[in-house]
Amino acid sequence: MSADVFTIDMLRRILLEGAGADDETAVTGDISEMSFEELGYDSLAALETGARIGREYGLELEDSTILDAATLGELVTSVNQQIQALGKV
Repeated sequence: MSADVFTIDMLRRILLEGAGADDETAVTGDISEMSFEELGYDSLAALETGARIGREYGLELEDSTILDAATLGELVTSVNQQIQALGKV
């Protein structure tokens, strides 16, 4: 799937798909200023989320892009920068 812009709601959907519907309450509301840790995701879950984003949007995200993002909003910004750099917009 290609997109003009990657949004926090797209990330929320990927988080829910990866975690399952039981964890839906953890990713409601404004999660853009939250970290993976605050949502209860460990580094392995964060990397899996990055892999899902990569597969779905045709990107090759470095592990550091995922793990170094202080907030989910920063991750969304990094994904959008990569989308733009690849000319997918």
